[in-house]
Amino acid sequence: MTGHLRSISMAVLALILIPVSLRAQRDSIPPATPDSAFAALQARGLLAMGVDQYTSSHVFEALPDGGRIELQRDVPDSAGIAQIRDHLRSIAVSFRAGDFGTPATVHDQPVPGTKVMALKRDTIRYEYSPLPKGGEVRITSRDPEAVRAIHEFLAFQNSDHRTGPEHQHQ
Repeated sequence: MTGHLRSISMAVLALILIPVSLRAQRDSIPPATPDSAFAALQARGLLAMGVDQYTSSHVFEALPDGGRIELQRDVPDSAGIAQIRDHLRSIAVSFRAGDFGTPATVHDQPVPGTKVMALKRDTIRYEYSPLPKGGEVRITSRDPEAVRAIHEFLAFQNSDHRTGPEHQHQ
């Protein structure tokens, strides 16, 4: 009987210790964090834009008549600069046509503001311009609803790309 009680005691002890051990293992695995979501965003951005997002700088600036998207390389890279310029020219053409598939793919969701921007595409202008290390797309409209949508789009971009003022000193 002593051997039987010992077996039962060991089984009870195992039932107590296994959950504790599993909980300790679970707690040692880092949970999905905003940083992992950001890394995934950066990886999708690399695929969509063709340049390393960690060595490039985005600017999403709201302006009274719309705003602007700027993308420039942070490192010397003539091929990357050419890639950015091609990407931004392509984005201007796509946005002009009401196609916001690239931002939806990069952000893995429909981007706020783009539904209205697509509906109001005839009231919005998209102008590409080269910059020394990349380029920009200037987005303008005289339609107040379109301007609100542009601002919503840019605010989301700032938040998700961590480029807004709230991310400058982190």
